[in-house]
Amino acid sequence: MDLQLNGKVAVVTGASRGIGLATVSALIGEGMRVLAAARTITPELQATGALGVSVDLSTPDGPAQLIERAEAELGRLDVLVNNVGGGDGGGQTGGFLTFTDQQWSSAFDLNFLAAVRTTRAALPRLLESRGAIVNISSNGARIPHAGPIPYTTAKAALTAFGKAVAEEFGPHGVRVNTVSPGPVRTHMWESSDGYGAELAESLGLSREQLLSNLPATMGMVTGRLVNPAEVADLVAYLASPLAGSTTGTDHIIDGGAIKSV
Repeated sequence: MDLQLNGKVAVVTGASRGIGLATVSALIGEGMRVLAAARTITPELQATGALGVSVDLSTPDGPAQLIERAEAELGRLDVLVNNVGGGDGGGQTGGFLTFTDQQWSSAFDLNFLAAVRTTRAALPRLLESRGAIVNISSNGARIPHAGPIPYTTAKAALTAFGKAVAEEFGPHGVRVNTVSPGPVRTHMWESSDGYGAELAESLGLSREQLLSNLPATMGMVTGRLVNPAEVADLVAYLASPLAGSTTGTDHIIDGGAIKSV
């Protein structure tokens, strides 16, 4: 299927691995020019052919610097994918009373305010191109007990943010949609030093046992974790003109974990 993205320009944040890396690959496969932002430009990201930009989007100035670089290097902007985020730092499994102000602040800077600031910087260009924004949230925004509370609360804010921006800028031609994955085969779950490993240790399980049991525990009727490429394909569709009447939506891709209507 031709998504009619050939020759258009995208910025993808959090692009060095996981969903971000898969999204970069999917958009380049559709013929887009992609500026890929990450703290570290990995060999895997370099191999995609994207223009890699090293930037810390959790800082107040990082997002504006990123969009300025995109304008300077690529001249226009048609799609913004706000993917940067994370909940895999240490000390995430102790419960609400264990989280410090700094942990709350860090979670919101990375998972929410980075998208707010990048969107604010990108909107003038997106208004010119009548472009699209796709925010990567989490199904934890709807089941906030399922992950670290600062992370899931920040993702809930991100989901609400997307809905509000879609309402304000839809009449001006900019579409905004959200994608909310469940557990995805990424560093957060599979790394020996990520959230999955910490959670496994807290439960007295090996990381392999946790990952094996996780789909059933989360109610994922597919019996497996989500693949990053599956999320990326959905992002590419929502970014494309084929989804021209789709805006203000939250697309859950979690193997059926959320049971509510």
